[in-house]
Amino acid sequence: MITTRGQHLIIDGEPRVIFAGEVHYFRLPRSLWRERLTELKAAGAQAVATYIPWVAHELPDGRIDLTGETADWRDLGAFCDLAAELGLMFIARPGPFCMAELKNEGIPHRIYGLDGVVAAGWRDARPTTRDLDYLAPAFLAEARRWYDAVLPVLAARQHDLGGPVIAVQLDNEIGMLAWVSNSPALTETVAADWLDWLTRLGRLGRHPALAADAGPAAALAYLADPPDESAITVADDLMRFCRVRFRRYSDTLAAWVAEHGLDSVPLLINIHGTGGGRGLTYPIGISQLLGTWRNRPGVIAGSDMYLGDLTVGNVADFVLGNVFARAAAGPNQPLTALEFEAGDGDYGQDLSALVPPEATVLKTRLAYALGNRLINFYLFAGGVNPPLDPDPALAGGDGIDRIAFTGEEHGFAAPVGPSGHRNRTFAQLASVITELNRLEGRAARMVPHTDLGYGFVSDHYLTEYAVPGDAATQRLRDDLGRFRGLGPREILARALVLGGYGLAGVDLSPHDDLDRTDPRPVVSAELPETLSVGRHPVLALACGHSLAAETQRLLIDYVAAGGRLLLAGAVPTLDELGGDCRLLVEEFGLSVGAERPDQLADRFGRPRSYHPTVRLDPATTGLRRPEVRVGAAQPLRRPGATVLARESGGEPVALDVEHGAGRAILLTADYPCDLAVYGMLLDRLGVTPRYRLDATDPGLVITGMIDPGSGDELLQLINVAPYPIETRVWRAGESITPRPVTIGSRQAVLLDPDLG
Repeated sequence: MITTRGQHLIIDGEPRVIFAGEVHYFRLPRSLWRERLTELKAAGAQAVATYIPWVAHELPDGRIDLTGETADWRDLGAFCDLAAELGLMFIARPGPFCMAELKNEGIPHRIYGLDGVVAAGWRDARPTTRDLDYLAPAFLAEARRWYDAVLPVLAARQHDLGGPVIAVQLDNEIGMLAWVSNSPALTETVAADWLDWLTRLGRLGRHPALAADAGPAAALAYLADPPDESAITVADDLMRFCRVRFRRYSDTLAAWVAEHGLDSVPLLINIHGTGGGRGLTYPIGISQLLGTWRNRPGVIAGSDMYLGDLTVGNVADFVLGNVFARAAAGPNQPLTALEFEAGDGDYGQDLSALVPPEATVLKTRLAYALGNRLINFYLFAGGVNPPLDPDPALAGGDGIDRIAFTGEEHGFAAPVGPSGHRNRTFAQLASVITELNRLEGRAARMVPHTDLGYGFVSDHYLTEYAVPGDAATQRLRDDLGRFRGLGPREILARALVLGGYGLAGVDLSPHDDLDRTDPRPVVSAELPETLSVGRHPVLALACGHSLAAETQRLLIDYVAAGGRLLLAGAVPTLDELGGDCRLLVEEFGLSVGAERPDQLADRFGRPRSYHPTVRLDPATTGLRRPEVRVGAAQPLRRPGATVLARESGGEPVALDVEHGAGRAILLTADYPCDLAVYGMLLDRLGVTPRYRLDATDPGLVITGMIDPGSGDELLQLINVAPYPIETRVWRAGESITPRPVTIGSRQAVLLDPDLG
């Protein structure tokens, strides 16, 4: 039996940490399957994962071949059976969408010609991606036919029947294509459903130009091309509604899986969102899809983060991506990594990037310590794109006539390349898997150590759609992009991650709209944790000028009840739509001045340079620091508050404010990433980190894991800096390193605090 309990993956009654590797059987001659799976075993993996592409198995006449009748590599059952023979578990990813550089993202060409499948977006614009409407009846009918063909092969081989199948992924990167092209599926059916959703939730009053009795055509006309004054509200409500639509789609797929008897394995949802070697937009994927696993026991989210190298610049992206995913998960939904970047980074075979082998090692260690209980290395082995049979829906071909668009070969960057050659990443990948496998009996029972809460405002990432040309939406999103998540200049998150603090994410956005429209009974015990003083005595939050009234009220009540808040960025004065909302300002008794940006206007209205600077108050902070340049500063005042820093004009920009039984430190300037300064702020709020270092140079990430039952503990020091770092380590005030340890550049050290 495979279940989840707490933050653990339980297989046959035992907590497990599973390492898998993606090997695409359909990109390999059957004669090479054993060789590639043997390589996977040699690397230490316990499981193989693979997409199962619809486009690869459907023939031009509409038949679906999963037995190898037309080509031996199409025999999916044989590949599963070989994995079992070699002692490998199997993770199935049957789409319908697969991506993976496949034609049409894995969808047969003919599907796009079906009635109503390709939906228009804003102002009747066709999507620029190969997207379609997941809930279009014609698509669902064909997707059902595909699932009816592939699921029996998997169901007969599920773990509880003695087979290798331990998990099934539902679709892939749901909503991603619509997001990147800003092309929500807009049809009369969608508009009518949206209108019904507005009515049921009492939100119709937000749209005075939309009549409750509007017909489908009128509702679509308003939704697809709203008046300027309603554009920002339309986009906001549409994105919230799309969370419901994505949930309905994943529920539909899950129901088909259950109907075929595959009800003893977890179902997986793949979260998308990284780009350009950064994870700043990754939480958009979490926000889009959180309804697909919310209140869904046995449905687990998995990350899909491509960051390339791991450095001081993006390590906080990686940590916060996991922390935010954990914040959106229920208590029995462990973290997984469904596409864990492996290889040398030369994806386009153009040498535009090469990732050092140690990057995968460091990311693997970090993901392991952050609580990922299934890590699937993607892509582990490359292969060859087989030719597609001539397709009558694609007259004249498309210049390549293969299953994918990368040429004959695929997986140039993989540890095992298309020809079977091991590249430079293989040995280090195998080494870290082998080392961590030795810890599995202990680590699988552990959870990440935490020192304080970190706020995830998931609704700050409701930014995947916008009515084209709407200036109000753009202004709001520019502000969100500057402040949300990691903080202005990403300083807050970077300071806490590199400062050695363990972070427990908590979603601060209300999701009453999701829960009230959930067709299943909402079980509060299956929902993510909400903010409370008992569970999160100290909370750090990066915030901009806008924050929903409900979330402002949540923070006010939290502090009044004894919570301690570090808010960095700006004190909000607007709601989520840009309307005036000063609840937090008023309750905290603040006076907020105009922000001091780097550009001001002279008396003729012309821009002139301005250079805001900030100086700490040594009397209140205990630190002497030179005046520092900042990008912007928001002056604050409150009688009786302790001033921690001032802008060059003398106005306070960091206040320690008491409110009710609690207090808040409000830092409204992007103070540089001085680890001692942020440590001082948290010290003032009473944070006593479990681990402390005395390293003089930044770059170490501390990742502790603790068994809640036994107190057993493991600690890793991960050096993402370009130089070696020497340090001693203290745990709860006691030294656990009798002498300093040196962690080489781009290296890590595993410590057992109880053994030294």
